[in-house]
Amino acid sequence: MKPDSRFLFILVTMFLNFLGFSIIIPILPFLVERFTRSSTEIALYVGLLLSAYAFCQFLASPSLGALADRFGRRPVLLASLLGSVVGYLLLGFGASLPILFLGRIVDGLTGGNISTVYAYVADITEPKNRGRVFGLLGAAGGFGFMIGPALGGFLSNISIVTPLFVAAAVTLVNFLWGYLVLPESLSPEHATAEINLAHLNPIAQFNHILNHSLLSKLFIAAFIFFFALNAMYGNNSVFSKDVLGWTASQIGLLLFVVGILDIISQGFLVRQLLPLLGEAKLVIIGVFLAALGFAISLLTIFTVSPLVLYLGVILLNIGDGLFEPSASGLISTAVGPREQGRVQGAYQGLQSVARVLGPLFSAYVYRFWRGLPFLGEAFLALMSFFFLFSLLPRLRAHQTAVHEN
Repeated sequence: MKPDSRFLFILVTMFLNFLGFSIIIPILPFLVERFTRSSTEIALYVGLLLSAYAFCQFLASPSLGALADRFGRRPVLLASLLGSVVGYLLLGFGASLPILFLGRIVDGLTGGNISTVYAYVADITEPKNRGRVFGLLGAAGGFGFMIGPALGGFLSNISIVTPLFVAAAVTLVNFLWGYLVLPESLSPEHATAEINLAHLNPIAQFNHILNHSLLSKLFIAAFIFFFALNAMYGNNSVFSKDVLGWTASQIGLLLFVVGILDIISQGFLVRQLLPLLGEAKLVIIGVFLAALGFAISLLTIFTVSPLVLYLGVILLNIGDGLFEPSASGLISTAVGPREQGRVQGAYQGLQSVARVLGPLFSAYVYRFWRGLPFLGEAFLALMSFFFLFSLLPRLRAHQTAVHEN
């Protein structure tokens, strides 16, 4: 099988990951609304549902990463796709809040395949090209994030659960395609000899990172940023529904714009700017733009203007589009091929922790003031910016060393 065919499947899988995640966002408040009418409770349950998925993903991520390093990327990718199918069906058939939670739990326990996707790409890509290739992966995810909300909003006009059944069907087709055509990327000499309990411990996965000076600092800065970003994702649909009176279709349209921005920033801007600026500068520029976007989004509470919210979301998602592939490139080049699965698993585990805590934070502070989540997110993004700025000399040195080798 040609390498471009392997990469095509990986791109489609990345696309479906984000399509499945984003197709739920515009309909989630309305799924919960069937069981409670309180806006405060809706915000709380939306946050808890998003956090339940992320928490289970965090628990499973090190196990999936260790299994991918030991037995290969292919079986882990296929199992995670099948788990997503089951999770979507449970959400679609859910007749109570507990069933909704069960659907997110099942999907979360098998949904750690993004780390395996990045490990697969690291297996088949030269280190110097990974930043740009990760940018293409981000663009594929952005395309899924663009199509998902629009599709979810459109299909919700048929019924609020129709988007979930469509996501299940498409993911099942992708599973069958991968089962038939996907080759293994991990060579036998790079496979780990054994799996010990430390590799399966969701906390122990960070031990290796904490012992690596530059990686640990990059992880801290990334966690602060992802915490703010996921707090926004956990609250934005409820905020739009309450402040602007939007429907699922209107929320989906906003997220459609977000997906377009991801494609432009990760698929085009990153590829153009990386040769000029490098990963180190791009992560800093990205975080600064995101902080500015959070601050502008906050103004929506005073202006009640969709245009203000759109402007803020545009800026923060361009910033995110610059940050994510650049940070992934820096992290992937810090370790060798034997450790890609573990490090990428830890990185996705870090993002899972942010996805657990971020929505809980926004759901909790939302009850005090609807603009408070955006205020906190802007502050956190600025913290990440100043932390990364202080690391700039070390990041430049790391980048130079990698390119020279």
